[in-house]
Amino acid sequence: MPTVHLIDASPYIFRAYYSVPTRITAPDGRPVNAVHGFTNFLIQLLKASPTHIAVAFDGRLTTSFRNQIYPQYKAQRESPPAELKAQFGVCRQITQAMNIVSFIDEKYESDDLIGTMVKQLRSQDAECVIVSSDKDFAQLVSDNVTLWDFARNRRFDSARVLGKFGVTPEQIVDFFALMGDSVDNIPGVRGVGPKAACALLTHFETLDGIYADLDAVASLPIRGARSLREKLLAGREMAFLSRRLVTIAHDAPAQVKLDQLEVRGADKNLIEPLFQELGFENIRTRIPRWSESPGGAA
Repeated sequence: MPTVHLIDASPYIFRAYYSVPTRITAPDGRPVNAVHGFTNFLIQLLKASPTHIAVAFDGRLTTSFRNQIYPQYKAQRESPPAELKAQFGVCRQITQAMNIVSFIDEKYESDDLIGTMVKQLRSQDAECVIVSSDKDFAQLVSDNVTLWDFARNRRFDSARVLGKFGVTPEQIVDFFALMGDSVDNIPGVRGVGPKAACALLTHFETLDGIYADLDAVASLPIRGARSLREKLLAGREMAFLSRRLVTIAHDAPAQVKLDQLEVRGADKNLIEPLFQELGFENIRTRIPRWSESPGGAA
């Protein structure tokens, strides 16, 4: 069964921008520290010899179709610095020059693009490794889908998701629907934290199950059970709204065929002028594989 590595680009671009020195600039003086770090990340990943890869980029960093459902979604986030925003497009150029298929959309987030690809690739009998530090991807973990936090080298299968969050991958969406997520400004139910959310889902299994038998909450053997029922009653609308916000879409515009995602090696005709423009000549020597096509041979 082939394995496809699906890369969530944004966390690694942000990480590079804030960890790679700003003194790294192109010959024309523009900052390229995020591009430099992202390129190194791709090279490190390629050295692990993956056979199939795709990369998903965020078309917009703070908005998506979810803002039509809840205008406050990610509203607390500041816009990225101009020096960083200018480097996102170049990171996608790097991806293209490395002969890696990439996807981007203005309406759907990278999570949704990856979720859509996972659905399609599973129907093509492929295993998927989602390369990201985003906890939302835990909802996609299954027998043939794992989550790999590359920077920390942590891999999550279903058992490790349960160990980290206290709920199964199938319950992750309801878990965050209950407790909310301050990172994305998802409200959840006011006053419900991770321990209460775990306890509720352990007993009722799903958000629907909780609200179908809300009176039973008060008799649960957990601290504050009586007041918890009242919190859930008051927060019902926000709980189901939050579930919609947390759920990764599976209908984004990202059509994939397994053979299109094969690792073919970097394209010399694209890499050489781009790396020269960026001042990355020293990185070129560390690229582990080059295209075997006439135009891409080293």
